Amino acid sequence: MSMLRVNGFRPRLRPALCGLVVGALVVGAVVAARAARDVTADRLRSADQEPENWLVYGGTYRSLRHSPLDQITTSNVDTLQAAWAFQLGVIEWGLQSTPLVADGVMYVIGTNQRVFAIDAATGAQKWKYAYARQTTASGADAAAAARAADPARGVAIGHGHVYFGTGDNYVVALDIDTGQEVWRTLVEAREQGCSMRAAPLVVGDLVVVGSMGGDMAHRGHLVAFDAKTGKQRWWFHVIPGPGEAGNETWTGDSWKYGGGAPWMTGSYDPELDLLYWGTSNASSDFYGGHRAGDNLYTNSIVALKPATGELVWHYQTVPHDVWDYDAAYEQILVDLPVNGRSRKLLLHPSKNGFVYVLDRTNGEYLSAFQYVDNVTWTGGIDRHGVPQNRLEPSLDRATLICPGAYGSRSWNQAAFSPATGLLYTVGIEWCSELTAREQRMVPGKHWSGGVMTMVASPGGPVAGHLSAFEPLTGRRVWRVETKYPM
Repeated sequence: MSMLRVNGFRPRLRPALCGLVVGALVVGAVVAARAARDVTADRLRSADQEPENWLVYGGTYRSLRHSPLDQITTSNVDTLQAAWAFQLGVIEWGLQSTPLVADGVMYVIGTNQRVFAIDAATGAQKWKYAYARQTTASGADAAAAARAADPARGVAIGHGHVYFGTGDNYVVALDIDTGQEVWRTLVEAREQGCSMRAAPLVVGDLVVVGSMGGDMAHRGHLVAFDAKTGKQRWWFHVIPGPGEAGNETWTGDSWKYGGGAPWMTGSYDPELDLLYWGTSNASSDFYGGHRAGDNLYTNSIVALKPATGELVWHYQTVPHDVWDYDAAYEQILVDLPVNGRSRKLLLHPSKNGFVYVLDRTNGEYLSAFQYVDNVTWTGGIDRHGVPQNRLEPSLDRATLICPGAYGSRSWNQAAFSPATGLLYTVGIEWCSELTAREQRMVPGKHWSGGVMTMVASPGGPVAGHLSAFEPLTGRRVWRVETKYPM
């Protein structure tokens, strides 16, 4: 396979961390384009056999964010030079999306749903699509929303299409060769407090995408659409309604507006045929007096049957969350030996300061370890995976709690290397002064149930670090400090 030559040598890529930080599109060495092929369901299932491509948000369905390419090494990386740069336009929120690459073409989305297809070898634009918001009855609100920056975190490809979600709550399919819009489907009325900004996941003949809105008076959901027509195939409510298992964990009708948005991108195991997704905090964020109970399935990892959206198992990281500690982040699927036998595992670095290790066949809790120094909201996780000795926000009085409400990390993805067996993740050392308050609920509007002030951790400044861990023992192998949080 030919490579772009930089400074007279052909860089060799070795196993590396991929996707921990995605910044401007500056490329030093890229694979030359080969003949384009259809991105089929079979290709997506076996994406790990195409290391020259990046077909899924997490690299492959397992979400390892690891590349086995070995041409760039520590001995030659300092000689690389930029081959090209591509300007996506004004990036008011910074570039938050992961580009996909298929057969020498890069597909990337910027703010306000501007989608580009770029020749990965030259940086030449092949096509551009600029999303136009739908006009709504609430003219002033719609105009303000259209002017605001609308960050997106990625696209999906498959079945001859590029798929993405929008800030005004549509899912859109573009022709992968021309960038022409093929279909556009409204998920639900924007007034419900929902938007779709995560990268969708294509599984079989479906496109699955989760809603934002965990901090709103809103009921989170995952929705699957027919990949070719855009017709809705199933709808999974994160918060179960009356008569459904888990509804008893909510007081009265608090389930109707309880949050739980699955606002990031999930993973998929083709062998088990299970879809894994994380869900966000319960609403209101810091006051839970109106919603007594565990509040399922907020702050949970859920495993669903992709054909129907049926719930197979769940694990809740934080029952009755009053800290805004989402479990919406990535689900990393690995197979590792546990007590002498191989287990199918799921690794979940969560917002609350812990990495969780589950059996992905049944949701069994195996272990959890702390990846930041300052955790005060709980005294620890017991052998059943339940947090103990909780420090909760007080009503109308500030309480110092670590990590802060922005979390020990955010959506920036971790990576797992099969070559080293290590998990690589960022961490942030900071805390919050949280004050719980009763707040009148307005459907579809922000519903914090209190106020927060971000502060430094006791004894140190706000800071960050990148660490490598043995996932089964939680042993930190190395750590690099950063002056600013990532």
